[in-house]
Amino acid sequence: MEYRKLKDEDNDGGGGAGDLESLRGKPLSAITVSNVASNSSEKSKWKRKSIVTLALTVLTSSQAILIVWSKRAGKYEYSVTTANFMVEALKCALSLAALARIWRNEGVTEDNRLSTTLDEVIVYPVPAALYLVKNLLQYYIFAYVDAPGYQILKNFNIISTGILYRIILKKKLSEIQWAAFILLCCGCTTAQLNSNSDHVLQTPIQGWMMAIVMALLSGFAGVYTEAIIKKRPSRNINVQNFWLYVFGMAFNAVAIVVQDFDAVMNKGFFHGYSFITVLMILNHALSGIAVSMVMKYADNIVKVYSTSVAMLLTAVVSVFLFGFHLSLAFFLGSTVVSVSVYLHSAGKLQR
Repeated sequence: MEYRKLKDEDNDGGGGAGDLESLRGKPLSAITVSNVASNSSEKSKWKRKSIVTLALTVLTSSQAILIVWSKRAGKYEYSVTTANFMVEALKCALSLAALARIWRNEGVTEDNRLSTTLDEVIVYPVPAALYLVKNLLQYYIFAYVDAPGYQILKNFNIISTGILYRIILKKKLSEIQWAAFILLCCGCTTAQLNSNSDHVLQTPIQGWMMAIVMALLSGFAGVYTEAIIKKRPSRNINVQNFWLYVFGMAFNAVAIVVQDFDAVMNKGFFHGYSFITVLMILNHALSGIAVSMVMKYADNIVKVYSTSVAMLLTAVVSVFLFGFHLSLAFFLGSTVVSVSVYLHSAGKLQR
């Protein structure tokens, strides 16, 4: 028995020696480099996700602030139609720059070339027209609502998008998502409660109506655009964006002629522009790019986090810039809205 035990230990030792022998032919540096490369890749992904999250949060929270800040004595001294045109033009230029990089690296293919057919292009005027009206209303709503209130009411587009998904794209909504919609309405209403006035809500009925119309326009345009994109999934997204922005520029040009032709001809296209106005235009253009980056490099939780933090940041900054009163009702309402946005995202994952 003692001999067998010693022999077994010998065999075990031989196995260990064999393992060492098998590793002897492999350089230690190869194993180390592999581990370092894996850790480096994880760090790179985490860094990229952090940058995208931070960018989307800053852009989302500063959007309403820049629009309000661009006013002088409560009025826009610049033409909002020209500002909207510049946003579309900048987004179009960014799409072309992205395409130029793709063409340089991969060459021109059937899916990334700009030349197209009438059948493919004819669908883009619909969402372009909807976005035009929604983006112009975005400037006029601030006659009735402050920047933090706008960030709260803007979440109504979650409800409109969800319902239109159900009607147009026949996608089912989970029970959690329906509950999130009800919670969202309660949160928006709570945030607008006004205890210091005879009026129950801070935002008048005109502001609520404009917020609902904007949500419907944004939801319908988003669902319609997604349907267009998914109709030809192999088509490069930058090509599709380019044609959408081209029609956006065309419709905004018409809006300039109809609404501000005399002012533009007499005072100039960029009359009344300030540094804040330029920042606002850059913000609007880059926000769309940031959302695309979230879809590519991050996940839906990032959008939820950005939306929630943006509401709080907008309120805090507005306290110092515009003298906004951060009430308990607003804090509780924004918390409820944040929870509802999270529940909507969680319901989407469990659907």
